[in-house]
Parts: sequence; structure tokens; C-alpha cells
Amino acid sequence: MSDEFYINRCLDLAALAMGNVSPNPMVGCVIVLDGKIIGEGYHHEYGKAHAEPTAIKAVFDAYGNEAENLLKQATAYVNLEPCAHFGKTPPCADLLVKHRLKKVVIGNRDPFSGVDGKGIEKLKNAGIEVVSGILDDKCRYFNRRFFTRIQKQRPYIILKWAETANGYFATKDGHQKWISGALAKRLAHRWRTEEDAILIGKQTAIMDNPQLTSREWPGKNPIRLVIDKNLQVPLSNHIFNTEAKTIIFNEIKTDVVGDIHYIQMEDMHFYLAQKIAFQLYLMDVQSVIVEGGANILNQFLNTNLWDEARIFTSSTSWSDGVSSPNINGSLQETLQIGNDKLSIYLNNIE
Repeated sequence: MSDEFYINRCLDLAALAMGNVSPNPMVGCVIVLDGKIIGEGYHHEYGKAHAEPTAIKAVFDAYGNEAENLLKQATAYVNLEPCAHFGKTPPCADLLVKHRLKKVVIGNRDPFSGVDGKGIEKLKNAGIEVVSGILDDKCRYFNRRFFTRIQKQRPYIILKWAETANGYFATKDGHQKWISGALAKRLAHRWRTEEDAILIGKQTAIMDNPQLTSREWPGKNPIRLVIDKNLQVPLSNHIFNTEAKTIIFNEIKTDVVGDIHYIQMEDMHFYLAQKIAFQLYLMDVQSVIVEGGANILNQFLNTNLWDEARIFTSSTSWSDGVSSPNINGSLQETLQIGNDKLSIYLNNIE
């Protein structure tokens, strides 16, 4: 099998932890000897064992006393450079050196300053053959949330909305009216389990009274983020229940009441999208879905502060309404989700 085959296997394993390892990257490791996988593993959860020690443990579990000798002849495949620093766990590069693997094949070099080539250097200095850059673009896109946070000091920003066939986004009177269908809703709930947080504005919180949970898909709830400058959202609304942590960006106070965190910001009418993005970076929020309303979405669009847009277009039309935001990006994919069309755009302009 080729190096690409085993790096793809690393990505398949790593994807099993989607939504559970942030702010760490998703990493898988496969250990191969004579064309046979003798151990594999992935980073399951933030703060727990990384992919490399999990894979090495799998070799020892399977081969017992033989494991040490097998590892000396084996090649380890990993989609991201083994870490070289002490964090929540010891350096993975040191572990590979300890077991004297013959070769290590890497997808991406890690951009984090505590690693960034230092893991590769440790391996080479120990006499281990290192090959890097295998499926580099694919591995980078796979961990795009991690790369964005490290390199741009902000979370990966996903804009999401639904619009009618003739381009309306919401009713003019502000009353809630569903646009997309049940399958689109379920998919949106799956997305919530995959990202760290979800953001709405005051108007959406009041008029729609959303729960912003992942109740129609198994997995964690995202952190709920609400922009409420003057704290006008009623405390009886769903966002104040105990189902998820909620952060309220406002100009009145900083406080913590149970799972509700109030964060005071100055002059929210200036550079709001940039301020929120930086605040989330400081809080180790690695990805966020911006659901609107239209004013909030347009603030991120107008400042070009977004990475991906996911837009559902229904087959129905309205006689009038609020026009949907205009997207200026690169169309990557179009999918049919029930009666709705899903268009996914990437921002290639930033």
C-alpha cells in the first residue's frame, strides 16, 4: 500500500473524534510492518492520550513481548507532525524515539510554535527516517479549524442560513417561518455537534426563541453565543436553560450565573465581528457557526471575516420578505438535502 493510503487511514481514524478534541487538532496514527497494520489509534478527546501513544499501546496489546522488537522495524504514519512539547500529555516525538521506530511518515507540519518542525527534528536526530508533506493539502483542509486558529488568531467561521427560491431570508414582520425542511434541520444539528460554538443576534434570540442545541443528532451541544448589547433577551427564553453553556456579549456587565457567562464589550457598534472573533480566540473556541440574523451575518460578510458558508435554498417562494445576504466566495459543492439544495462556499478572497 502507498503512503497516501495509510495517511488517508489516519484521517479516517482522526475524524471519529470530530467535535471532541478542540482546541487540539484531529490526529490519527497507523503503525505498519511489512505491509500490515499492527496498531492504530487516534486522539479521542482533549486532555487525553494523543494518537501516537494510543497506536503504540494497540501494538503492545496485540503482540505483548514481541511489540518492542516489531516497533523497531515498523513505520508510523500520522497526519500531523508528532508534538515535541509537554502539554496535557508528554511529547509524542519522544515516545516514537523511545521505541526506536524505523520510519515516520507525516501529512502536515504542525504550525503551532511549540512544535513547528521540532518534532521532525527530534525524530531525525534520533536516526529515524522522516517523510513529510504526504497529502499535505488534504490534511491541512481536514484540520482547517486548527490551522485557522493558530495562523490567524481567530476561530474558523462558518456562516449558515436558509433562503427561499426567490432569495428571501426572513419575514418582514420578524415572525418565525420555516424555510428549509426536516432533513436540512437534522443536518444542521449534526453540524452543531462538530463545532465549538454557535452565534446569533438579539433579534433572532427574541423572535425565534431558539434552543441552539443538537437535540436531533447524537453528540455534544455547542456553546451558545448571543449578541445582546443592552441585555434585552428575556431570561425565560431557551438560551438561558441548562442544556448548554451560553455566553452573552453585551455592554452592561461581566458576570457568571450558572452556565450563563456575561462578557462586557465596549463600543459594540464598532468592529463587532472582529472583536467577537478575537474574544473567541482568547477563549480557545476553535470554530463557530454564525446563524444570524441578517445584520450579524452581513457584519461578518462585509468585513470578509468568514471561511465557509453553508446555504440551504428551498423549492418554495415567498411574495415578500427580508433579502438574504449576498455571498462572494468559491462554490465548492452542491447537494440535494430532501427538497432543499445545499450550497457550500469557501472564502478564497481573504
